[in-house]
Amino acid sequence: QAQFVESGGGLVQPGGSLRLSCAASGFTFSTYVMNWYRQAPGKEREMVARISPTGFNTNYADSVKGRFTISRDNAKNTVYLQMNNLKPEDTAMYYCRSPARAYDYWGQGTQVTVSS
Repeated sequence: QAQFVESGGGLVQPGGSLRLSCAASGFTFSTYVMNWYRQAPGKEREMVARISPTGFNTNYADSVKGRFTISRDNAKNTVYLQMNNLKPEDTAMYYCRSPARAYDYWGQGTQVTVSS
């Protein structure tokens, strides 16, 4: 059974930065596309960034393009999300999971709050 442990969230002022980490286990991490998702209160969960198994290809939601960078370290079974120039609308719980493994349970997530 796959497990995901997200960390690195916190309270940050608008314009600030955070780096999220997601440690994965229970499956062959290096062979799967990985996504970062977020869910704000009262809203549906949305994909914000995607990375290919090798890390060579990435995709972003329009709302974060140019501000967020996804990366991965297959030796550590970890995917990262560098978030710069944060905005209040980025406030949400952030999660990682592979889109190819939709049957996996979600991790506990990490809360990001952007507020002055």
